[in-house]
Amino acid sequence: MDLHPQTQELLDQMNEAEAPPAWEQPLDELRANFNEFVISLQSPGPQLKRVENRDIPGPHGPIPLRIYWPDGDDSGPLPVLVHFHGSGFVVLGLDSHDNACRELCQGANCIVVAVNYRKAPEDKFPRPTDDAWAATKWAADNCAEWGGDAKRMAVCGDSAGGCLAAVVAQRAAREGGPNIVFQLLVYPVTDMSDDTESYRRFADGYNLTADMMRWFMGLYLNSDAEKADPTAAPIRAADLVGQPPALIITASHDPLLHDGIAYGKRLRAAGVAVTHTDYPGQIHGFWNFTDRIDAALEARKEACTALSEAFAAA
Repeated sequence: MDLHPQTQELLDQMNEAEAPPAWEQPLDELRANFNEFVISLQSPGPQLKRVENRDIPGPHGPIPLRIYWPDGDDSGPLPVLVHFHGSGFVVLGLDSHDNACRELCQGANCIVVAVNYRKAPEDKFPRPTDDAWAATKWAADNCAEWGGDAKRMAVCGDSAGGCLAAVVAQRAAREGGPNIVFQLLVYPVTDMSDDTESYRRFADGYNLTADMMRWFMGLYLNSDAEKADPTAAPIRAADLVGQPPALIITASHDPLLHDGIAYGKRLRAAGVAVTHTDYPGQIHGFWNFTDRIDAALEARKEACTALSEAFAAA
């Protein structure tokens, strides 16, 4: 399968830039470059009724949030989507995924709570997962005050954020709440192993590289033993019965392709309703490249439809 022409053109430009490897750049510079790069490839998000930044208490200190309210009917409580941005557990933040949150908010007519969880290497595993869980619990406990419906909550995330969304959904099921009715996982990290066909086939030249993922995981984890911890690798959970329905979006030319495929199979085997859409000719990150890749707009539309249907069913 060939790359989509739009994606090939963008990838050629990225590869021609010949940026030094991530691990050779000062961390502050790397983070700024990642943020600027992702934002530069996005179209403007929709104008919304209200957007507000907040800090909430967390187990390791304050957690920054950005809350989005849709521009539309507010006659009753709205469903709530807790969003975890992609990051490799190291980079990016609220601004890099502002576009996605705006589109999900308006497109699914829900309140979006975007969580700027802590990053490695300053805050290694399990601190980002602790932030993700604390923010989800806070949203469930407080959303009624700002027009949200705690009985209709969903979680979503791309890449590392998809890992956190899956981990939160598992913990909510184990602990009897919050009431997560759906999970949207976009090319999620579900395992901390790099021994898959897609890691080998798309190891280099497709935006995210296998070496970059290994570097990210090395910064995130404290030891190799943690690769087997389901809080780091949600596919390692012993039992996935009772998980909420899922939409898993993957990119065909992505080292993480088989992470998403394998997790979908595990969920289905546990009796969970799963829709898996693999976007052909696409690379890791395409979800955010809405100004350059039409498939990103298609994926956003699919996600909003799936969320709307899940909230209506709940």
